[in-house]
Amino acid sequence: MRALTTLSIVLFLTMNFSNAQTEKSGNTITVTIENITNNNGSVLLSLHTKNTFMKGAGIKNEKSKIENGTVTVTFKNVAPGTYAIMALHDENENNSMDFDDSGMPKESYGMSNNPMSYGPPQFAYAKFEMTSKDLEMDIRF
Repeated sequence: MRALTTLSIVLFLTMNFSNAQTEKSGNTITVTIENITNNNGSVLLSLHTKNTFMKGAGIKNEKSKIENGTVTVTFKNVAPGTYAIMALHDENENNSMDFDDSGMPKESYGMSNNPMSYGPPQFAYAKFEMTSKDLEMDIRF
């Protein structure tokens, strides 16, 4: 009887532990960029809220090697909310955007919603709503 009780406790704890490992606390956002001009360097992607947009690192940050001019990155466990994604082709692997003497970007970049802007990126144009469903999006450089 004691062995049966011990076995029951072990099975209960094992089942609870394995369920805790597979439980997720949010959904995923899968981003694909297909028009990268070369395979040099990597692509840096960051998930931002209004408070972090254009102010530094995002709340989630990913880095991906480029294969055949394409990257696909997944942000995992993203809670519902309003976000924007910024992407940079970091050709020289210095982890930042490079600018020419006139202040224009030397490296390709893009944002969620693919807005066409002639100035600094704006959260209002790049924002999207994350609900309780997984998202897939394409970003163009």
